[in-house]
Parts: sequence; C-alpha cells; structure tokens
Amino acid sequence: MWTAIAAFTAAAALLVIAPGPDTLLVLRNTIRRGRRAGFATAAGTITGLLVWGAAAALGLAALLRASRVGFTIVRAVGATYLIFLGLTMILARAHDRVERPDPEPTVVDSAPSAGVGASYLTGVATNLFNPKVGVFFISFLRVFVPRGAPVGPTSALFGAIFVLEGILWLTTLVLVGGRLAALLTRRSVRPRIERVAGLFMIGFGVRLATSRR
Repeated sequence: MWTAIAAFTAAAALLVIAPGPDTLLVLRNTIRRGRRAGFATAAGTITGLLVWGAAAALGLAALLRASRVGFTIVRAVGATYLIFLGLTMILARAHDRVERPDPEPTVVDSAPSAGVGASYLTGVATNLFNPKVGVFFISFLRVFVPRGAPVGPTSALFGAIFVLEGILWLTTLVLVGGRLAALLTRRSVRPRIERVAGLFMIGFGVRLATSRR
C-alpha cells in the first residue's frame, strides 16, 4: 500500500503541475485581478475537483465514461466554454486600450475584492466542464489501487492526495503570481499576456472538442 501511495503521489504531482486550463486561469486571474481573485479561482477549481471526486464515489463518473452520448455532451459544453473564455480574454485588450495608464505598481494584496465571486464561479465552471477530470477519477486512480485493497476507500484516499497536491500547487501559483504582478500588469505587458492566455484557452477548447476517450 505504501508503495502504491508513493507511486500515485509522484504521478499525480506531474499531472497537477502540467499546464492546463485550471493552472492558466488561476495564474491569469492572479496577475490581472490580484491575490484575492487568484485564491477565489483556485478555490473554485478545488471545488470542481471535490465534486468530480464525489461523483466518482457515487458512480456518476463511471456512467460518464461508459456513456458516449453523456461524454460527448459534456465535452461539447466544456469546449464551448473554454473557447468563449479565450475569446473574452483576447477581446478584453480592446477595453484595456481605453483605460487610463496604470499608476505606479501597488501591492497585489491591496487589490479590490470586486469580482471575487465571479472568479470563484469561473474556476468551478472551467473544472466541471472538463469531462476528462471525471474520467481521471474513475480510471487513473484505480490503476494504483493494490490488488486486494478495498477499491472505494483506497480511491478516496488517492483522490484526497490529488486534491491536496492541487491546493499546494495553486496556492504556490497565486503567491508567485502576486509577486510578479507589479511587472506583468504593466500596460505594455498585460495585453500580451491576455492575448497569449486567450489563445491557449481557445487551444485547450479545440483540443477538448476534437479529443477522443
């Protein structure tokens, strides 16, 4: 069991830090809106992971994996959302052009809390609209369950480890993003970040739409 836990922890860590929509969104919101929005987005992402974990425990994720129609519907909704989010990021550059030049950089913690709720909901939606997360909980976790071990409790343990690693990684992103905000939120830099982030989001959406199980 301990060998399985160590192997899963290492493999999950690689998946957690791999660039994806959740990571990109948390970092982007931290840089653009401050640490409060970054933590709110991270909390939304973790909420999505907990929902998927509970769904897997109840067998819903297994149903999603087995149902071609169900997977296709969720995949289409998720791809549409990611593409829409990417377009929103790119089009936000036009709004930035009419804003006044940014004042001297301030500490990120002093950023207003407006939009924290929206950041949280965006984090939840980005995670829940990705059916691959559900497939992950029902397939990847089971791979590491030792022979003879109870599948349910062991999968729940692995899921908890994955969520904990996600919390640590997203918290690190927010803290690092906060320190870089003074540089990355400059008027000459921020539009480029928005454009790159938007293009990546669209790319994730297209990849999800064209992916197979």
